[in-house]
Amino acid sequence: MKKTILAVAFMAVAMVSCQDKTKTEVDEAATAIGTEAEATTETVGEAIDSTAGEVKEDVKDGVEAGAEKVEEGAKEVKEAVK
Repeated sequence: MKKTILAVAFMAVAMVSCQDKTKTEVDEAATAIGTEAEATTETVGEAIDSTAGEVKEDVKDGVEAGAEKVEEGAKEVKEAVK
């Protein structure tokens, strides 16, 4: 009978200590996930800013190239009219 009571008491202590350890591990994991999510958000924000800058430059270059072609076309028309 003593062995049964001691075994039940030991199991109860083991379960309680495991719960504390599990709770600590869950808290640590949640903190790590939050930190990782924050870092990822910052990285995505930087990538968006970088891409927006590249698109802006590409559009600017395209507009300049288009303007040059329009000017060339206008010169050709002007020459053809003479």
